[in-house]
Amino acid sequence: MYKHGLIIKAQSGFFTVETREGFVVCQLRGKLKQGRATGDIAALGDHVQFTLLTDGSGVIENVEERERSIIRLDPRPQGMYRQILLANSDQAMFVFACANPSPKLRMLDRFLVVTEKQSIPAVIIANKIDLVENAKEMFEVYESIGYRVIYTSAKTGAGLDEFQAQLQNKISALAGPSGVGKSSLLNAIQPGLGLAVNEISTAMKKGRHTTVTRQMFPLEGGGYVADTPGWKSLALWDTEAVEMDAYFPELRELVPHCQFSDCSHVHEPGCAVLAAVKSGKVRAERYDSYLRLRAGQE
Repeated sequence: MYKHGLIIKAQSGFFTVETREGFVVCQLRGKLKQGRATGDIAALGDHVQFTLLTDGSGVIENVEERERSIIRLDPRPQGMYRQILLANSDQAMFVFACANPSPKLRMLDRFLVVTEKQSIPAVIIANKIDLVENAKEMFEVYESIGYRVIYTSAKTGAGLDEFQAQLQNKISALAGPSGVGKSSLLNAIQPGLGLAVNEISTAMKKGRHTTVTRQMFPLEGGGYVADTPGWKSLALWDTEAVEMDAYFPELRELVPHCQFSDCSHVHEPGCAVLAAVKSGKVRAERYDSYLRLRAGQE
């Protein structure tokens, strides 16, 4: 009889699996590793079936089908490898500071395209609102196209209850540029959490893919959070230019109204997207992000 569990830590072929009875360190059954691996067979966030051995360790017999995955393409001598940053995440939480450092909204746009493509709900955390007076103006464009934005300050405590409630009972991928205050926010809702997450994150940034530790941290009251550095390098590796408009919510609803079915939304007459940009319905800065990503630029 197989036991069931959730992988909460992965390091060098060893997987810590959480079960109702506790934690079991497992390795993959040899048959799962047969053939040339083109991607991670088991990953953080996977639900697995395993056999418990007499010494208390386990052998993973089966990895259940993933609902979704955050995938990074890793070039290796034997070919491209699909590296799973996090499996089965319920949401991606993108933390950007309103100031110190200034928000890199083009980077945020890229992150959002990745979540749209991989069908991961995204939530934006606008942090350090105590440093500016116009935080809502800076991020209003994202609210207007349907993304949830939570305005926070670890210093004043603003928005922390909402931030914590959003994390409850979910598996959350956390990402954002350095210096935006991710650790401070986590420490503010659960003492020590930010420190623990930051320790793993720092090790991941310094390590090689063969020695890296990936880990999800439990939240008091239910749920997990995993810092997932590397979003900036997540290549839109299998994204064609012609499909990019599908990952901009404010553009995809306009596309059916373009005069030409193969409209590039760059120069064609009768383009509904260009008309919306001209009228202000679509923000010029978002359209510029679309053009850059379509062209393969940062």
